[in-house]
Amino acid sequence: MNDLPADSLNAKKTFRECGTCSQTFGHILNREFGQKKEMEERALDLMAGGVLNTGHQCGMLWGATLAVGAESFRRHEDHDEAIALAVTATQHIVDSFINITNTVNCREITGYNLNSVFGLVKFMLKTMVKGMNNSPCFNLAEQWAPKAVQSAKEGLADESIHLTQKPISCASLVAKKMGATDEEAVMVAGFAGGMGLSGEGCGAVGAALWMIALAWCKAHPGKSPPYLNNPEARKLLNQFYAVTDSEMRCETICGRRFATINDYTEYIIEGGCEKVIEVLTGVA
Repeated sequence: MNDLPADSLNAKKTFRECGTCSQTFGHILNREFGQKKEMEERALDLMAGGVLNTGHQCGMLWGATLAVGAESFRRHEDHDEAIALAVTATQHIVDSFINITNTVNCREITGYNLNSVFGLVKFMLKTMVKGMNNSPCFNLAEQWAPKAVQSAKEGLADESIHLTQKPISCASLVAKKMGATDEEAVMVAGFAGGMGLSGEGCGAVGAALWMIALAWCKAHPGKSPPYLNNPEARKLLNQFYAVTDSEMRCETICGRRFATINDYTEYIIEGGCEKVIEVLTGVA
């Protein structure tokens, strides 16, 4: 399955070539599974810095999650099974990341608020002093890459899933409403419930931003979407904040965390996050 060159897990080298942490880990895991999805990986750029520099889940997690979703789709003709497995595999990935960092959030890892000019400049200056190759993000990428691959494989092989009904992912719902293919909808499935049901940054808004970026990439082959100056993405994020009282965390928005994909599915069926989904797809 793995037809990569010997240096394929040289995360620092891949990071330099890709440019963002999110694209880097989409690239690393896709190649590990023998998949080549350059356009979809470039669309991940908006997830860097914890979603447009807002400091939530590290972009490495968004990239890895998208890649296991792609592999789950490849392995399962039944899309319901693929969605459930994508969520489960994401749980393995998140756990692996937390074991190293004790957090999922970019702001806690970097120590800076990259959403402010002052914080971004301080972080860039610190990186320049240390040298890009020794930046905290590059070092973390190198440390986590083999563990990310291992946890992804373990998650995709997890047979403990017991479904009581057709599984639902808010991220997949948003993607489909925005015109996603079946594969694209499964790719984002693991974003559900704040990524692998972890209760962190909203997976629905992550899926919507990725779809916006993917549409841009389809219209501009071979190019990466604008990042800091992306009015469409900023508009969507502002409308999302308007309906959530400026809250991003799934656990706070929903008022709870979800133990299983079955619990989460029941919540969505009963109308949970309906307004958020409407706003995101309406703006997009």
